[in-house]
Amino acid sequence: MTEYVPGTHVFETVSSETLYQGAILALRRDKVVMPDGRVADREVVEHHGAVAVAAIDELDRLVLIRQYRHPVGHRLLELPAGLLDEPGEDPLDAAKRELTEETGLAAAKWSVLVDIASSPGFSDEGVRVYLAEDLREVG
Repeated sequence: MTEYVPGTHVFETVSSETLYQGAILALRRDKVVMPDGRVADREVVEHHGAVAVAAIDELDRLVLIRQYRHPVGHRLLELPAGLLDEPGEDPLDAAKRELTEETGLAAAKWSVLVDIASSPGFSDEGVRVYLAEDLREVG
């Protein structure tokens, strides 16, 4: 018998059921095999993904916005960001759109900073974070 080493188990999915399908996300319940052999339920939020933009101005200041977020019930100070509007949307196009919509700015120079899993304990949402430089105001 192979000895179990904590942190090495890969959950085998026995079954999967979509509980809710919405415009922005879906919720599914997976039955997975735990390290001790038990079968447990795991709820997973499925999401198309999102982008965020770390826009740096000519004085090396980070551009932040205040945006109301209903789930937490107040405005948050955050990077300009937004959803990928549809599966397969180019993340750079989405980042450019969100920067302009939320700040009235456009950038001449773009690079990928990092790809993150926003809440990997319960969601498959990925967020690509871009660095945007050489900013200008757009009408």
